[in-house]
Amino acid sequence: MSKPLLMAAWVLAATPAFAQADDPARDPTKTEVWRPVPATVATPPNAAPSDAIVLFSGKDVSAWESEQGGPVRWSVANGALTVVPGSKGIRTKQDFCDIQLHVEWRAPTATKGFDGQHRGNSGIFLQELYELQVLDSYNNPTYANGQAGSLYKQAVPLVNASRKPGEWQAYDIIWKAPRFSPGGGLTSPARITVLHNGVLVQDDTVLSGKTEYIGAPSYAPHGCAPLYLQEHDSRVSYRNIWVRKL
Repeated sequence: MSKPLLMAAWVLAATPAFAQADDPARDPTKTEVWRPVPATVATPPNAAPSDAIVLFSGKDVSAWESEQGGPVRWSVANGALTVVPGSKGIRTKQDFCDIQLHVEWRAPTATKGFDGQHRGNSGIFLQELYELQVLDSYNNPTYANGQAGSLYKQAVPLVNASRKPGEWQAYDIIWKAPRFSPGGGLTSPARITVLHNGVLVQDDTVLSGKTEYIGAPSYAPHGCAPLYLQEHDSRVSYRNIWVRKL
């Protein structure tokens, strides 16, 4: 091989190494982000994250009040908070907007004579207005947008992940509150993602407005508001309720 050809071959072989060393586009440190450093959150087994607000851990209901004001009239026993029929619903004393919410619930084992919406009925209302249905939907036919995991009368769950009555179930919820303009117009609707017993049942679902039993949902401007648990004549129990503000 002649000297010019030998020199050209050497240059071609050497060029990539030099280019990688000198070219900023090939430098991996150029795409590393070191700030801000995410806060550390402890996640102990079977317990709320360290940055969570614990709303009910088994005994203390001080975070709650009756929907009519005053003390909670539901029963507390064996680590569970249980609906007392006729006692009205309960709500948090604290207001919330965007949140991550964990709630465990259990429908009564007594099902004889109770079917459809009359079996294990309760509900979790985000900002007191938007209901995620709680219902015994294990071998219990009812309208699809009213079963467990539904956004009541708005969104059918992707699947029915219900356990047998008497077994504890869990909802893990990501809630994005609606936004309104200073003039009261809707700028972004509410959105919700729900895992029922670890299974995705609502996937970034967009709500059309507040929950309505009759008629179409619609929005009216509001701010942050309490979480509300519904009393619907059934002895549904709750435990391990915690929330993280987003």
